[in-house]
Amino acid sequence: MNQHCGSANRRAAWLRYALLASLQFALIPCTFGALGGTSDSVRADQSRMMATIHSTDTRNYTIHEMTTPTGVVVREYVSSAGQVFGVAWQGPFMPDMRQILGSYFHQFSTAAKAKRESRPNRSLLLIREPGIVVESSGHMRAYSGRAYDPRLLPEGVHENEVR
Repeated sequence: MNQHCGSANRRAAWLRYALLASLQFALIPCTFGALGGTSDSVRADQSRMMATIHSTDTRNYTIHEMTTPTGVVVREYVSSAGQVFGVAWQGPFMPDMRQILGSYFHQFSTAAKAKRESRPNRSLLLIREPGIVVESSGHMRAYSGRAYDPRLLPEGVHENEVR
C-alpha cells in the first residue's frame, strides 16, 4: 500500500506541476508590439482584436482604424517608413493596453502606478516621460486616449495628429 500511495503522490505532484506550467504559459499575454512595431503588427492586432479595419493614407503616414465587435475603436498611426509611432482609442471599454503599447507597456504601467499613488484621479491619466506620452480618460462605457513616442513622430507631424 505504501508503494501505491507514493506512486499516487508522485502522479499528483506531476499533474500539479503540469497544470501550473500550462497556466503560466496561458497567462503570458501575446504582445504584438503595436506602438513602436512595424506595419505588420497592425494586421496582427486586427486579427487578435477580431476587428474590422479601415485605412486612410495621409501625406506622411497611414491611419489604420480598427473597430472591435464590442465597439472599441483603435487607431494605429504608421509612418511611411513602416513604423507605428502612435495609437489612439475610444469606446465603451479600454483596449488591451499591453497589446497596443507592446514594448512600451512596462514603462507605461510603472508610470501609471506611480501617478495613481501620488494623485488618485481615476478619470484622467497623463504620462509624459522620455520615449512615451500617454493621455487616457473616461468612465464606465466611455473611454478614450492616445499614446505616442515623440522620438518616432515623422518629420512634419505634430503630436496633436495622434487622436
